[in-house]
Amino acid sequence: MSDTISMLPSIFNDVLGPVMRGASSSHCAAALRIGRIARDLMNQNINSVLVEYTPDGSLVTTHESQGSDMGLYSGFLGYNAHDAELEHYRDEVREAGLQIDVQIVDYGAQHPNTYKLSLRNETESHEMTAISTGGGMIEILQIDGADVELDGGYWATLLYSDDDLAELAEKVAEVTTDDAVTCHPGPRPFVMIRAQQFIDDAQIDSLAANITIVKRLGPVLPVLSGSHVEVPFTTCDEMLAYNATRNLPLWKLALEYESSRARIPESDVIQKMIELAGIMKASILSGLAGTKYDNRILPSQTPGFVENVNAKKLIEADVLNKIISYVSAIMEVKSSMGVIVAAPTAGSCGAFPGCTLAVADFLNASEEQVVHAMLVGGLIGVFIAKQATFAAEVGGCQAECGSGAGMAAAALVTLSNGTNEQALGAASMALQNSLGMICDPIGNRVEAPCLGRNVTAASNALASANMALASYEHLIPLDQVIQTMDTVGKSMSHELLCTALGGLSVTDAAKSIEKRLTRFKSC
Repeated sequence: MSDTISMLPSIFNDVLGPVMRGASSSHCAAALRIGRIARDLMNQNINSVLVEYTPDGSLVTTHESQGSDMGLYSGFLGYNAHDAELEHYRDEVREAGLQIDVQIVDYGAQHPNTYKLSLRNETESHEMTAISTGGGMIEILQIDGADVELDGGYWATLLYSDDDLAELAEKVAEVTTDDAVTCHPGPRPFVMIRAQQFIDDAQIDSLAANITIVKRLGPVLPVLSGSHVEVPFTTCDEMLAYNATRNLPLWKLALEYESSRARIPESDVIQKMIELAGIMKASILSGLAGTKYDNRILPSQTPGFVENVNAKKLIEADVLNKIISYVSAIMEVKSSMGVIVAAPTAGSCGAFPGCTLAVADFLNASEEQVVHAMLVGGLIGVFIAKQATFAAEVGGCQAECGSGAGMAAAALVTLSNGTNEQALGAASMALQNSLGMICDPIGNRVEAPCLGRNVTAASNALASANMALASYEHLIPLDQVIQTMDTVGKSMSHELLCTALGGLSVTDAAKSIEKRLTRFKSC
């Protein structure tokens, strides 16, 4: 099927990734990507920024505690989401002389993760409004008062002009073979070209038009966007119809999907997945060895857990205890500013990779088997991303840890050589078991109850996988469970959606923890 590319989830954009440091993909990695695009809008020269958040949104309470400031400011400075400099971003901001003012203003934002930016340097100023949509994904909604559609996957060229925009757009279309040329009237009108490369100066000169400003906004996603891309399916029901006569395993269907979506050979998809699995494994090994970081709630607990398992001091649980140690290791690396893969988010980065790799090690699975399992988990994530959300600010923890559980359950069935039906049934059951999970961070940090919920999600995945392998009935088709999760999330009050205004966040113990945490002053 064909669709606007920004509406087609990618395993490597939306589900497994970004590779990052920090507490939250929604609040760290996405903010950094927004900051990077804002930097491009200012030709890599920003002197001052006014950042405006809506009062009812999540960013008011999570700006510092969950790293929105770290991500956004690091983006202004041009860093990548996995760079070591992120840990020292405040010093870097001061050294750069960047002035940042954060204000809480009711400007009618419709999304809880809305960033309204007013950018200045010595010679120019621009405005940009963007949102974080979950798992590090973003949308640019407005530039200089004009509505736009940018997801960070294009090489976007903006041509500001006082000429007739429609006529200019026609001229642009004549000299380029690019994907999309659109007109954006407003206080500062421009034509935007979204493409696989920037329109060059020679092409601009050939337009014979009054171009006053040229802006080039580079992509921030690993898989680029475009128009009129053909993919075989986007939902589970469509996949089952597509596969009715093909009888392909789920991992092969995932491979076909991502190869089509990313427009790369299947061999490149395999290689990308091998690289991501390697990063996940490195995070586990780092966490098992122990992590150190002062500004966090929980200490390094994973090595002690492993010692207790080895000393036979815990209840015998074999593979489950291995899962717990792997999940815990990843979560502690995240909380110590180490490098992790958001899978599907940073807040839920332990459940899917920790569970999948623990079972793979327990079964002595080959690299090929691990890649196949990861692809299947990624495919489940595609179905979720298309029909619901990974953002706890929109759907609660069911959207993060619940999704991770569904992805992991299908991956475990794949590792165990189960059927397609069993893998999809396992995913359905795991998601059913997760419905209604709220997001209520203790101390306004993405540490607790996140650690326990990641472990619970992984345990849920293991149980659901075994039940599916034993032919337990899942009853509700996967697509319908995903759609239900979306409906449930939309029925939750904003106090229960990662705002730290409800649930465990407002207990006396949580408030006491919040008071004693090390807090930094805003830049």
